[in-house]
Amino acid sequence: MDLAGTKVLDLFAGFGSLGFEALSRGATEICFVDSNVRSLKSLKETAAQLEAASSVRIVKRDVVQFIRTEKGTYDLVFCDPPYNWHGYKTLVREIFSRGLLAESGMLLMEHSSRYSFEDVQQYAFHKDYGMSRVSFFS
Repeated sequence: MDLAGTKVLDLFAGFGSLGFEALSRGATEICFVDSNVRSLKSLKETAAQLEAASSVRIVKRDVVQFIRTEKGTYDLVFCDPPYNWHGYKTLVREIFSRGLLAESGMLLMEHSSRYSFEDVQQYAFHKDYGMSRVSFFS
């Protein structure tokens, strides 16, 4: 996937695998959001090792609070909340209602394969990977 020139938001970023992969595929800006101190430290170290600090923004914040205050728009949004989290549909609704996704953008959410978003208006399709599912929204 060519991500040249894209702006990416990685929510519940953890150690940043998805965001850093997007960077390696040409994304120009990555915003990582997480509240875990270990994850944030790792994100900073990885950005420094990759000499990518100027392309990376790291935000220590609760994801829902971030979404409710963020003014930027993103071409690609990755979201990997904890599997036992109960706010999936609210999160999708907030991302779209706050205008975080660019008009031609895509939201990818990883979650348990037992959970379905087919009743959500912006739902496009999903792919299953064992017990995990990635749902795509546009």
